[in-house]
Amino acid sequence: MGTKHTRVDDAPDDPDDLLPERSVLSLEEYLEMQAAVGNRTRFEILYRLSHADELTPTELDSVMDVDDSTLHYHLEKLRDVGLIEKRVRTERDSNGLYTYYRPTVLGEVILEHGVEELLRREWDFGEAYDSSAA
Repeated sequence: MGTKHTRVDDAPDDPDDLLPERSVLSLEEYLEMQAAVGNRTRFEILYRLSHADELTPTELDSVMDVDDSTLHYHLEKLRDVGLIEKRVRTERDSNGLYTYYRPTVLGEVILEHGVEELLRREWDFGEAYDSSAA
């Protein structure tokens, strides 16, 4: 499909050496985040939270085609790997809702510089190699 390219950069032999000496997270934790966002439902949850700042499970449920238990399973998975956080209000709002989810900084970064970046580049690739545009 693609061709193998020889890289000329200073990439370390061991992928663990990509991290700074005092890294906050391990390589495994970063890979778990990447794997979590690689699931369509979790990607969509993170995408919607990033573009709305924070949402309740009820609000997410109204815009996504997943059942309640599936939604909560994926919310917990995203929380477990540190991509979203849960905020619980001490009092319910006017709609009776008090649990909100929002992306963490790492969640926003992995979304913006991960899958969304690849999708943006797809547009650039298409335009660069579109023979009908000439």
